[in-house]
Amino acid sequence: MINVIDLKFGFGERILFKDVGLKFTPGNCYGIIGANGAGKSTFLKVLAGELEPDKGEISYPPQLRMAVLRQDHFEFEEERLVDVVIRGYPRLHRTMRDREAIYAKEDFTEADGLRAADLEAEFAELGGWEAEAQASILMSGLGIPETEHERLMREVPESLKVRTLLAQALFGNPDILLLDEPTNGLDLDSIAWLEDFLMDFPNVVIVVSHDRHFLNAVCTHICDIDFGHIRMYPGNYDFWYKVSRMLQQQVKDEKKRRDEKVKDLKEFIQRFASNAAKSRQATSRKKVLEKLEVEDLQPTSRRFPWVGFKPERDPGNNVLRVQNLSKSLDGKPLFRDLDLMINREDKIAFVGREHLAKTAFFRIMAGEDKDYQGEFYWGQTMSSSYFPKENAELFDSGDSIVDWLKRWTDSDDETYIRSFLGRMLFSGDEALKPVRVLSGGEKVRCLLSRMMLQEANCLILDEPTNHLDLEAITALNNGLMEFPGVVLFTSHDHEFVNSIANRIIEFCPGGVIDRMMRFDEYLKDEQVRSLRDEYYHGHVLTEI
Repeated sequence: MINVIDLKFGFGERILFKDVGLKFTPGNCYGIIGANGAGKSTFLKVLAGELEPDKGEISYPPQLRMAVLRQDHFEFEEERLVDVVIRGYPRLHRTMRDREAIYAKEDFTEADGLRAADLEAEFAELGGWEAEAQASILMSGLGIPETEHERLMREVPESLKVRTLLAQALFGNPDILLLDEPTNGLDLDSIAWLEDFLMDFPNVVIVVSHDRHFLNAVCTHICDIDFGHIRMYPGNYDFWYKVSRMLQQQVKDEKKRRDEKVKDLKEFIQRFASNAAKSRQATSRKKVLEKLEVEDLQPTSRRFPWVGFKPERDPGNNVLRVQNLSKSLDGKPLFRDLDLMINREDKIAFVGREHLAKTAFFRIMAGEDKDYQGEFYWGQTMSSSYFPKENAELFDSGDSIVDWLKRWTDSDDETYIRSFLGRMLFSGDEALKPVRVLSGGEKVRCLLSRMMLQEANCLILDEPTNHLDLEAITALNNGLMEFPGVVLFTSHDHEFVNSIANRIIEFCPGGVIDRMMRFDEYLKDEQVRSLRDEYYHGHVLTEI
């Protein structure tokens, strides 16, 4: 158990959180959520002892071992991947090193023999004989090929370093596991493996993540950092989101009887508990929900942006036809002889490991790249709006947000323009900030405002969820689900893809897979799996 008592932390006059009192108990997984800059990663560092709180204390039994997902990917450049993973259990790693050192001595004394005997006993007690095998199981589960396990960290790509450090945190069954964005850099199979691992993990897990599918799968509780306080809610992210919105409505709507709202909430809690699924974590979640009283819940003061795309006209029957399209980069083909027919009902997620191919295709469709072979034809009724993954050039000016947005519309009505910015949480003087100084999340919200103003009936979005907090991702998710036009998009967010797309297209080194189905169906489809294996056979895999 971790006990957090009267905790306070800030930078100078800015208080991130105060009066924090929480208990984290074994068998539960706690998701830390909050707006960008609210202090999620900072809270983990305080729990890990990397930062000293201004006030309060964090206590847990001294014999418990805490593991933290490291962020320095270049710390162990001269070590084998398997050794880096075993470092996650410091006592075992020290014992292994001491054992190797004493056997390497040329003048082996009687004292060395006694010391060696003690080390052998400790090595066996700590599971040293199985350590490399267990480390290999973790690495393989996280998508690190066995051929890479013996290589040095400096010899492998960044994606494998990220996975190795995650395996390090998981190694040796730690009592407390602190994970900051553990799904970053993982492919979908690895994320699914990690979800299963954490759902069966018997000890305390505290995780920061922007991946709603991951939070829904593994979390028994949500800790919301909200305007200087950290409140704990039972259940996963979807439960927190729905209850918080219901409570916000309750606060706003004073005319309705409170008892009716209480009844609605209790019915919702009961339904949610009965629908819990998967393993011991779900059982724990259900027990917590069964004990929950409505009075234990408090409405969030967090603000949710509003995203709504209204096309000027509906798409016609002829949307987009792509014929024999090919694109190369530095002499390497990204895709060859691509043939696609896009229909008026399509919301297509482009998935897979071939990032450059997806971005190149979107740039060609948006008219941003003219260096290709083949042809494509937009229907006469079609208009498109493009969200680029790389957007720094668009914001390289001293314009205010209002003036920047004026570039993308024929309207001179500043009130009309400010209405879009207000929906995206740029109100008052916020709308006068220079675009050059905006954060990544603010730039994304500006680009979404631009797309709403353009009123296109086909939206092309390349990783639009990057840099967004969970509230903005949810708002965008809802906006695209309700959009009546065509959507072509890519995203690492499982829930985002599964809830929006009705068609999946995957670029593979050996061809393209195109299926009219939901994402979860796509992942389970045996024919798709077989085709993917065929298309990737003999090719070096890159990260999704």
